[in-house]
Amino acid sequence: MQPRNMSMSGVVDLAAVKAAQEAKAKAEQARAQAAREGGTGAISPADLVIDVDEAGFERDVLQRSAEVPVVIDFWAEWCEPCKQLSPVLERLAVEYNGRFLLAKVDVDANQMLMQQFGIQGIPAVFAVVAGQALPLFQGAAGEAQIRQTLDQLVQVGEQRFGLTGLTVDPEAEPGGAPAAAEQPAGPYDGLLEAAVQALDSGDLSGAVQAYKSVLNEDPGNEEAKLGLAQAELLQRVQGVDPQQVRRDAADKPADVQAQIAAADLDLVGGHVEDAFGRLIETVSRTVGDDRDTVRLRLVELFEVVGPDDPRVIAARRALARALF
Repeated sequence: MQPRNMSMSGVVDLAAVKAAQEAKAKAEQARAQAAREGGTGAISPADLVIDVDEAGFERDVLQRSAEVPVVIDFWAEWCEPCKQLSPVLERLAVEYNGRFLLAKVDVDANQMLMQQFGIQGIPAVFAVVAGQALPLFQGAAGEAQIRQTLDQLVQVGEQRFGLTGLTVDPEAEPGGAPAAAEQPAGPYDGLLEAAVQALDSGDLSGAVQAYKSVLNEDPGNEEAKLGLAQAELLQRVQGVDPQQVRRDAADKPADVQAQIAAADLDLVGGHVEDAFGRLIETVSRTVGDDRDTVRLRLVELFEVVGPDDPRVIAARRALARALF
């Protein structure tokens, strides 16, 4: 078992977004089913802190991260700083009331996980959100810093992946977390899964065709629109010389195509604000067809990142100011 997508920077991972959307729907169905059966669909506060090992990592962390951000506390019994940090994290997990789940990993018993996360020392704290992992901090940290980091994590989960967290009921029995309800397969799930697999294998043309097939039948399909924008972006940067692209953009600030090509590279490299800023600045100094060309590419890049991403929302406002 290998944790996937070990960075939250860069282009939004389609498989992670798809997993988040599916898990959210399943969680909502589970809560609705529990309500029909006279339950609350809620978990006990005690279930907000769990012990995780290598065998259960995929189930308890990767899969759960499609419903709620999972904070991982790597610790060991002999680690004195761990004995100071872990109780703070456990208390905050209960205080945050389901907005994140705390998974505790004993590194002595789970050496493989420690290696996979590249941990050099403990305590070390990571998070996994919709299948993507990112480091939070290493070593002792003050509570104010921890709270600030957790607030940012929760915000990313909500705004970027729509993770609404867990419902907590103080009266619920520990260990009584509801199982996710089975979700019926949608009419385009086969094509969408084929597109994701094509992306993973580098078959960009196949991915583009699969997404277009879905959109021909369902023009409003958000997952297909996001996937098509991502696949086409990857197609555009495939085989280009990054150094030459950046030299052209620097040497030819008035060249619309040079700026567009550099913005594509910026986004693929994870420099989202740089990509948006470059094109907004180009919009502000162009007119006519050139301006419209840049604007349309910027809108395509908005699709890649996702309409609810705060960087997209800010860039849309900046684009409006540049246009009007």
